Amino acid sequence: MFRRIGVLCLLTAVLTAGVAMAQRPQQPTGPQPITVIKAGKLLDPETGTVATDQVIIVEGERIKAVGANLAIPAGATVIDLSKMTVLPGLVDAHTHMAMTYKEQPENSYYYLTYIMESSPLRAIQAASNAIQLLNAGFTVVRDVGNNAMYVDVALRQAIEQGWLPGPTVIPSGPMIGSTGGQFWPTPEMYKQHNIMYPEYIDANSPDEIVRAVRENMLFGARTIKLCIDCKPWGYSVDDIKLAIREAATGGCKVEGHVQTPDGAQRAIDAGIYIIAHGNALTPEHHTQMAQKGIFLTGTDTPFTPYHGSEQGFKRTVANLKDAYEKKVPLTYSTDFDYWNERMKDPKTGEWMSRGDLTIDFLRTWKAAAIPAVDTLRAMTINGYKAADVIKERGPIKPGFFADLIAVPGDPLADIDALRNVQFVMKNGMVFKKDGVMTPEKLFHPGPVRTPNGRWTR
Repeated sequence: MFRRIGVLCLLTAVLTAGVAMAQRPQQPTGPQPITVIKAGKLLDPETGTVATDQVIIVEGERIKAVGANLAIPAGATVIDLSKMTVLPGLVDAHTHMAMTYKEQPENSYYYLTYIMESSPLRAIQAASNAIQLLNAGFTVVRDVGNNAMYVDVALRQAIEQGWLPGPTVIPSGPMIGSTGGQFWPTPEMYKQHNIMYPEYIDANSPDEIVRAVRENMLFGARTIKLCIDCKPWGYSVDDIKLAIREAATGGCKVEGHVQTPDGAQRAIDAGIYIIAHGNALTPEHHTQMAQKGIFLTGTDTPFTPYHGSEQGFKRTVANLKDAYEKKVPLTYSTDFDYWNERMKDPKTGEWMSRGDLTIDFLRTWKAAAIPAVDTLRAMTINGYKAADVIKERGPIKPGFFADLIAVPGDPLADIDALRNVQFVMKNGMVFKKDGVMTPEKLFHPGPVRTPNGRWTR
């Protein structure tokens, strides 16, 4: 009897230890590769300053040391960027990598895209978009809704496993909204075919809001997105506060999609973390957001040969300019989810990549006369804060993940220098060098990290 009890206790101890180890993020063991970067100019977007002739020592995935005249460790790989400006990777704080509605065949109506394109197909598209965004220097992306069956979460996991290169993805899972979400389905489609899910999760009562938030976090969301006023029966201040409290239990912040002034005011009164889309906001809203420190993902669409209108662009520019002047915490955000046959570079006639299309939103920031240093701060520091990764990613400082890019020009003098990213490092691995993608080291055939159950990295 006692022998059996002893064996049982031993097995229990072993299993308990195994579970505990599996729940911890896997840490690299043994000596880590060392990479030394010689930076001609090192740009700090937070302070808007540039240090010259700097050395960045990267050990494994993280930055070990930064400074001038640092000794180069024996056996280190040395990368000479002495003729370039090195800076943190960029952030798109609001986009949709797994949703692309088109003029043909669905007449730019994403309701039909959802019906016609499967989750697996959209997942492959998201993977392609992620690679293109990383190539353009975007090392963090908040992917917030309209991603079919948790494609955004799957993409994050695949990148973390090493199955493909891409930015750090902050996924929201399906957008949470009251009955109808952004759709206006027929009774047959809504009642008989559940057409809402998984693009939206219906949540009409406090209990349903709690369930929806918990469900998204269970399935891997790292941020929560609410459709505040997609219908006249949108969420109240108390509803939004409830979602904020519940999201906090899982370490998530809340973004609110707003499309009316009343909805924006409710979101502000509730103390939401991020407000998405700027066209419904008034100057008074901007003042309140600045006072409360509420981030704006304005999704400031430019007027281009392939999208937008001159009238809409003028309104967008005016709103962005007012938000800037009121000192709202701004982020660079695109809401990119469309495609058409005109998306070609007028100089070369070649298709623009997802990275090209994303960086093209600089047009709006330039039209709003926002100084390059503040545009750059929105694209980096504020983006890291909005993504809630500022404690481990972004600044080029010891202990942080080594996510950095390099350009030949000076973004502080001309923000369009960011259109020519020649070097990209993600998690200490070189993804792009001399303007050419070299992603082979970022691919692995099988799991290379032990998940802790929530993919919190």
